[in-house]
Amino acid sequence: MLVRKMIAAASLGLTAAVLCPAGAALAQPYSLPIATSPAAPPPPDAAAVAVQQDLAQVGVAAFTAPAFRPALIRHVVLFRFLKDVTPFQKAEIARRFLELAADSRRPDGRPVVESIETGFQNSGEGVDEGYQMGFLVSFRSEGDRNYYVGRPVVTQPGFFDPAHDAFKAFAAPYLAGVMTFDYRVAALARPPEPVKTAGSRAGHRK
Repeated sequence: MLVRKMIAAASLGLTAAVLCPAGAALAQPYSLPIATSPAAPPPPDAAAVAVQQDLAQVGVAAFTAPAFRPALIRHVVLFRFLKDVTPFQKAEIARRFLELAADSRRPDGRPVVESIETGFQNSGEGVDEGYQMGFLVSFRSEGDRNYYVGRPVVTQPGFFDPAHDAFKAFAAPYLAGVMTFDYRVAALARPPEPVKTAGSRAGHRK
C-alpha cells in the first residue's frame, strides 16, 4: 500500500511539472477569461447621444411630433439573414416591411412614412459585409422618423409606431444582423439639363 501511494504521488508531481513548467506562475482562477461571458455592448456614437439629448431636452411629445425639425429624412436599413432563411421568408419580410408605408400611422390616422423602397444587394465591390437586403425609408421630418423608429430611442407607449414595433418582433428571428443609417438630406446634385439649340428646336417642327 505504501509503495502504491508513493507511485501515485510521483505521477501527480510529474503531471504538475508537465502542465506547469518550473518557474511558470499559476494563473489565479478568477483572472481567467470566461468564454461564455457576453461581450460588452459598444458605447453609443455621437449621433445616438445627440438624439437622446434632444429627447431629454424637448420631451417625448415634442420629439415625436410631425412638426419637429421638418426636412427630408432618409432612414437606411440593411438586413443580413440567418443561413437557413428561405427565399419565401425573405420575400415575406420585404412584403411586410413595404406594408409599413400604409400601416405606420399616428393615433389620429395620419401617415408617418413618405415612401419605402427595397431591393437585394447586387454590388460587385465586395464591401457589403454580408448584408443582403436594403430598405430606404423617407420621412418629412425628424419627428416622424422618431415616432416610426420607436424603441430603443422612444420607449413611452403612445409615442412610437405600434406597426413598426410589431414588424421588428416578426423579423428578428430571421436576422443575423441589422444596420441602420439615418441622415437629413443636406444637398442634392443632378447633372445639368442639356442645352437646346435653335437647330434642335427647328428639327422638331412639323
